[in-house]
Order: sequence, then C-alpha cells, then structure tokens
Amino acid sequence: MTLTHSGKYLTIFLAFCLFACSEVQPKSVRQIQNSETPSYGAAINDKTTRVAVSALDEGVTVWDLQKDTALYSLGHQEKTNNQILSLSLSPDGSHLLTGDSKDFALWQMNDGRNIGFWSVKDATIRDLAVSDFGRHMLVGQSDGKVQHITLSSGRRIEFLGHTENVNSVDMSANGRFALTGSNDHFAYLWDTESAQIIYSFPHPNRVTKVTLDQQGRYAFSAGSELQGFIWDLKTGKQISQLELSRAQIITAARFSPNGKWLLTGSPSRALILWDVATGKKLQQWQVRAILNSRPASAVIHAVAFLNDSQIISESSSGVAEVWEIKQ
Repeated sequence: MTLTHSGKYLTIFLAFCLFACSEVQPKSVRQIQNSETPSYGAAINDKTTRVAVSALDEGVTVWDLQKDTALYSLGHQEKTNNQILSLSLSPDGSHLLTGDSKDFALWQMNDGRNIGFWSVKDATIRDLAVSDFGRHMLVGQSDGKVQHITLSSGRRIEFLGHTENVNSVDMSANGRFALTGSNDHFAYLWDTESAQIIYSFPHPNRVTKVTLDQQGRYAFSAGSELQGFIWDLKTGKQISQLELSRAQIITAARFSPNGKWLLTGSPSRALILWDVATGKKLQQWQVRAILNSRPASAVIHAVAFLNDSQIISESSSGVAEVWEIKQ
C-alpha cells in the first residue's frame, strides 16, 4: 500500500501523539552493579546499607551499597550449583536467612558467619522470614504448613491453617506475629506462640505476596489476578485496594516508615509507590532490564525506603537502583 502525501503527514502526527502521550519514566539517580549474571533473589531493608544477592554463578554475595563493595560470599553445604531462591533479611539488618528447595540457613550479616543449617522433610520451601537478632525463623512450605522456629530453645510450632501451597510469609520484628498467604485464597495473621488465627483476609484467588508493616499498623496481601489489599491491623478491616492495571503482579512490597506509602515491585520491571489510605498510584519507575534480554525484562526481587525522599530496588538484572520520590 502506498501512502498519499496527506496520509504520510497523518501517520507522522499519530506517531507524535502516541509518543507525547506515553508516560515518561524517571531514571534512577544511582545504579550499583552487584551481579554479573541474572539473579535469583535478593534481600534488602530500610535499616542497613547492605544487600544480599543470589545469582547462578556467584552464590549469595553480600554487598555494601555505600562503598559499592562486595563484602563476602556464602552458600549451602555440599551444593555444587547455587540453588538459593529465598532470602530474608531481619528488620534490624543483623541476620540473613537463605533457603533452597529443601534446606535453609541463618547467617550473621556483619561478617557472614553461619549460625546453623536446617532441612524440611516431605515438602519444599516456598518462602522465608526472620525476626530481629535472628531469634525466630518462619518457613512456608509446599504442603500448606508453616514452621515457626525459636533459635535459642529450638522450639518449633507448626501452623496448619492453610490447606494448599504457602506462597509468601512475613513476620513481625519481635517474631510474635506471622502473616502468611496461600493458594487456598487466604492470608492469615496469626500468633506464633499459640498458632491461633487473629485475622483472616479472604481473596478471590490464590494469595501470592504478603507483607507486614514493621511498626504494626498495616498488612498487605496480593492475589494472582490483579488484587492488592491493605489491611488495618487494629481492626482487621480493609483500608484500601490498590488500583492495579494489567500485568501488575506483585513480587516485592514494603511499607514506608512514615506510614503513608506502600512500595511494590513486579515481574514487569514496574516499581510503584502507592498511597496507603486510598490505594492510588502516586509515582512509577521502570528498573533496568537484564542485559540483552528480548523482550526487555527483569523481576524486582526486593524494595526498601532509604528515607522519605529516596527508595531502592534490587532486580534480576543484578543491579540495585536508587530512585527519588517527588515531593
């Protein structure tokens, strides 16, 4: 087909309109390359300048983000290939919990010293969480069970409230409360001393991500089909629902210390800041893609607030990126 003279101008005009109307993504203000190969997982939080990254050829490496320096590497015993997919950093930044499909291990973050190794029988590990000072560990399993372990006493308690695969777990800083989400369409907040359910958060489909506000104000749970809910931990009532659009599945989430925002990451490179009270999107960024990926892609593994004006993301591209919040 041959375009007429006027048709060519119309095509150029439409292309210009599409470009002008598309959302311009702000760029990160700092990038730290901490893996030469695509990463499996990462852990970072608001109270430390260190990040742990798990990659195929490099095992788990702990980086100092201020100095842009690799501090040490660690891995599981007798594993020739790195298979660590789950990483959790304690809220105070003192300890790291790592897990592959069957084994999990606890480490000191200041020097990489191992505290202990444990194994799961008759199931696989789906997600992990660790409390301040590494005192308590939480392990979500493929058989629907969740183990809560107290390190000093060796006490284990099993939560049996879920009936299917547990996909995501989180724990309060003191280890007293757990939030877990499952394929059974429920997220539960429960007491780790008694294994009794405090609140039930129903979903229309499987729950894929849960996150606790470490100051005890909110819980967040996300489903597999564009649902994200923020809950009031004083009442158990829903505060807001995120206005998610297509392809915005949640893989990482963090509440801001000031209690105003929720930060989420997705497998589509989308990093989004939300208003807790309304569920409205406030700002959006796009993380760097994996080198030479076609189409350009990256999964966001972890997010955190550096302060009230800056956030940080770690994605499967192996890059930590710092972003400015518009005030």
